[in-house]
Amino acid sequence: MMQTKPISLSISRAALISLLLLMALGMKAQSKKKMMVQPKDTIPTFRGVAVSVDLVGAGERFFGSYGQYEGALRVNLKDKYFPIIELGLGSADEEDVSTRLHYKTSAPYGRIGIDFNVLKNVHDDYRLYLGGRYAFTSFKYDIFSPGLTDPVWGDHVDYNYPDNSASYHWLEFVGGIDAKIWKFFRLGWSVRYRRRLFHTEQEIGEPWYIPGFGKASNSRLGASFNVIFEF
Repeated sequence: MMQTKPISLSISRAALISLLLLMALGMKAQSKKKMMVQPKDTIPTFRGVAVSVDLVGAGERFFGSYGQYEGALRVNLKDKYFPIIELGLGSADEEDVSTRLHYKTSAPYGRIGIDFNVLKNVHDDYRLYLGGRYAFTSFKYDIFSPGLTDPVWGDHVDYNYPDNSASYHWLEFVGGIDAKIWKFFRLGWSVRYRRRLFHTEQEIGEPWYIPGFGKASNSRLGASFNVIFEF
């Protein structure tokens, strides 16, 4: 009976110490949890607008036989959501040296869509975008050549098909990045995958170049380099 009291006292002390340790660990965990809670983002929804121009399409048209001049208006919502409208003028003036067929067109086009900034820190000077576009153009194209001369009879046959009407609807899946260079001045790249939805054309055949879409034969992928002014 004399040994029971010290044993009971030891058990009580151990229980008390364990309880205090558990309380200390609980308080530490709660404190750590509070520290991990992210502060509420109080930034305004509307963060401004940006206007931009694409240099890739302009360079293609300036140095080659086809391309487009394009500008865009983009709205900034919380540095995360970016509704955008892109408008441009696409044109082509190309002659095949072997067949001497000449193709010519010039028409406006438009795209509307949205980009999402997928970086964890959306307020950083750099932005990484994923987004999409719906695009449309309605245009006319000319196909003509000097014609053919029958080598036997000498008859000349003209080959001249002007004002062929066509329209194109397509989707674009976009990935891009841009960065703040100085104050309101930014530069950015984007890569695009195009998917045609539906189109109309004449019996003469598919147009060689579609404004805003590119060459009909190999226009799945495209790229742009944008000079951006954000206000």
